Amino acid sequence: MTRKFRIQDLVNLVDQSVTIYGWVDTIRDQKSVQFVIIRDETGKVQVVHDRQENPDLAEVIGQLSTDSVVEVTGKVIADERVKLGGLELRVESFKILSKADDLPINEQSNLDKRLDWRFIDLRSRRNQLIFQAQTILENEFRRHCQDEGLIEINSPKLMASPSESRSELFQVKYFDRTAYLAQSPQFYKQMGIASGFPGVFETGPVFRANPSFTSRHDTEFTSLDVEIAWVSSHEDVMSFEERLLRRAIEAIKSSLGPELESEFGTPITVPQLPFPRIPHAEAIRLVKEAGYEIPRSDGDLDPEAERRLSENLMKTTGHEFVFVTDYPSSVRPFYHMRYEDAPTVTKSFDLIWKGLEITTGAQREHRYEILKSQVLDKGLDPQSLDFYLDFFRFGCPPHGGFGLGLTRLLMILLGVANVREVTYLYRGPNRLVP
Repeated sequence: MTRKFRIQDLVNLVDQSVTIYGWVDTIRDQKSVQFVIIRDETGKVQVVHDRQENPDLAEVIGQLSTDSVVEVTGKVIADERVKLGGLELRVESFKILSKADDLPINEQSNLDKRLDWRFIDLRSRRNQLIFQAQTILENEFRRHCQDEGLIEINSPKLMASPSESRSELFQVKYFDRTAYLAQSPQFYKQMGIASGFPGVFETGPVFRANPSFTSRHDTEFTSLDVEIAWVSSHEDVMSFEERLLRRAIEAIKSSLGPELESEFGTPITVPQLPFPRIPHAEAIRLVKEAGYEIPRSDGDLDPEAERRLSENLMKTTGHEFVFVTDYPSSVRPFYHMRYEDAPTVTKSFDLIWKGLEITTGAQREHRYEILKSQVLDKGLDPQSLDFYLDFFRFGCPPHGGFGLGLTRLLMILLGVANVREVTYLYRGPNRLVP
């Protein structure tokens, strides 16, 4: 019985008869010999058929179209003249399992067109490498959280009240009332801490009704979220995250580094620990000294300021990452803890990588009366947050956490220009299909 193999296995099967499955990559149907390049998820191989040997088989191969799905049985032959791995498969049988129509896109198609036909676009080795890297990243995230004693949760995405602010909410009809799609699992992460869990983590979708068309924004994306109990300050949270990122990037480099660098032209650099930390006020000063005046009246960093700050610190520290800490309370949510001796400053941080923010985190306020006063300070109605405030009425440990955007992380890691390229199926203001 002929065994079935992946293309990458053929190098060890010279002079043996094997069966492979794959996609037709290219066809050269010549007068006397037919050449077909077959690809699967592991590589490509040249398949050769002499027309004189089997005219019926020649007719089958002559009907091929690019990206048809086929089953090929043949003998593996070593031939150093073959540019594709020094191997070829001499055909014994050839079956078309699914014939493809003419493809509506090619490598020159623009991004929007490719997204219209995403299932075809994803067949490329480049795109499959993206999601192999994503798989490693998510697996290492889970392993790291489990190794640190955290418990995985799956929080609801339909909420009775907003988790952050009302400015970026999707409203949905929920029977006889309005529900909201979750902007983050923030409230339910904190509920886990109030429930006595040592820490929680989650990988799941979040939704932002942001009508932005930039290369870094989307309306639905995957967030890697963490909340840790018994923290002393936001420093504990930053330390957790930098260890996580070093581990994940190291695993990706070990498994896929050379192939990713060859395909994307960006070397995978494992960061040294610790990452630099810089207070927000100092970051503002450095950006101004670099000749850029931040347009926002509240002083929060805009994308250009993040880029300039990263360039400065890359020159002075040689590090691609930087934690910007201690943001003013005016630009942070009500649940971020504030310094007792500086109540306008929060124990918070953003993590910027190569000029782009990938994380927001903080130590949270766990004391009920102080948290309630911060709700009022932000002009919010405590009654609309009763279910959340209840988490803190019956004892809650000091805690902190962060949310890490998966698509932004992949975009920077691989050096691609747009989150659309590293999202399985992108959702934006003008895209709901496929």
